[in-house]
This record gives sequence, structure tokens and C-alpha cells, in this order.
Amino acid sequence: MKKILSILIILTTLFIGCAKQQQGLTIINGVLSVGVEIGYPPMEYYDTDGKTPLGFDIELTKAIADRLNLKVNYIDTSWDGILAGVQTGKYDLAVNVTVLPERQKVLNFTKPYIDNSMTIVLHKDSSIKIEKPEDIEGRGVAFQADTTAEYFTVKLRDQGIKFTPYYYDKILNCFDDLTLRRVDLIVVDSLVAADYAGKEDSPFVIGWQGPTDETIGMALKKGNDALTGAIDNTLDELFADGTMLRISQKIFNRDMVSSVRK
Repeated sequence: MKKILSILIILTTLFIGCAKQQQGLTIINGVLSVGVEIGYPPMEYYDTDGKTPLGFDIELTKAIADRLNLKVNYIDTSWDGILAGVQTGKYDLAVNVTVLPERQKVLNFTKPYIDNSMTIVLHKDSSIKIEKPEDIEGRGVAFQADTTAEYFTVKLRDQGIKFTPYYYDKILNCFDDLTLRRVDLIVVDSLVAADYAGKEDSPFVIGWQGPTDETIGMALKKGNDALTGAIDNTLDELFADGTMLRISQKIFNRDMVSSVRK
């Protein structure tokens, strides 16, 4: 009888666990695992110790995990494989993902938490004038591969605009090479451009900034609706009580979030 009861308890526990997993509620050991490319300041980057993650998305996910009574674990991964990691369950979610229709077909997305636009950054000593995107013609153009910056430049190329593309795995390397004048300009998110070009004595300037036409959310495995909903509700709370604005002011020294909720 004791053996039968033990088996029933085990089966019941497994059944409940499976039910929670099907609803998207299972968080292993109370830890929210976050896939992130730590090398994209000011959104996510390492502190000077090379170990401690910092940035807007780090602050945000910590706040979300705290509201959900969870711990958070950051899994540093290359950008070109980050969405595949979500789909295969390597982590619960990925942050700083532009919401695109083709991505929505294969992934769940939270409500947007910040918006973005394409920006062209120049060295402050550059003589190049950029009044419109087409002015990159004939230039050496740097961007991070597999990002919306690449998609943007590909569209220009398809329109017949000729330039020399330089693909980088990390946005940090784009700015390093612009500093060394190995490239003429960088196509990058306005969120990143504001950080690099907005610093005192920055060697960079924004040559052109497009309209705010991108929204950024968190990507989860398709069908993980319960966790998606829980994060959406938490984001609503963080916007309502001013936490999102405080995080934005801390990281950007300005309000970069309110417009996404208008």
C-alpha cells in the first residue's frame, strides 16, 4: 500500500508539473533564464570586472524577476543564435528583440517596452554629410550582422545604392573601427547611438536619424502564453508606477520609454 501511495504521489506530482509546463508556468528552480548578447551598450554590457552584466535590459529583467518572485540568470550568447536559443528552450526569453511580423510567426512577443529608429553615426571629424540614408553611397558602412541595421542597409542596396558593407559580430567593434577610421560610418539603433554620441567628449556624432518605426520586446518560445502574459502584466505595472522611467533616466539620462505606450 505504501508503495502504491508513493507511486500515486509521484505520478500526481509529474502530472501537475507537466500541466504547468504546458501552460508555460514552469520556471526551473525559481530562476528566470534570459538569453542576452552582453556587448550591446547601453542595453546590455559587462562592468569593468568583465563579469557583472549592466545596462537597461539587465535593470528591467531584474525588476520583472523581482515582481514575479524569481531569481534571474543571464546566458550570454551571440546575437546570430539568440532566437534559436529561445525556440529550443535554452532559456526562457531573449531581450532587446525588434518585433517583426516574420518573427511573430515563430515566437511569442511581450508588449513593447521601448522603441527605436535607425541612425547613422559618423566620426566627429568626418567631412561626410548625411542628410538622407541614400547618402551612404560610396562609403564604407559598418553594422552588426543579423540585426535590423543590416536589413536597413540591404534595402538600400536593393534600391541600387552602392556602398562597401562591413559586417561585425559585435557593435563594439563597429565603433572601434570608426574610431580608427577604418570605416566611414555606422548604421545602428538610435538607442545605441544616443549612448555613444551623447557622452561628453564623444568622438562620434549622429549624422542622420530616421523616424521611430521599430518597437522592441522580449521574445519567448511560441505557445509560452502564460509566461508571456505574466511578463506583460508586470511591464504594465512597471510603466504605471514609474519604474520604467526611473530605469530609463538611470541608463540614458532621459525618457526613452514613455513614447512606446502612447
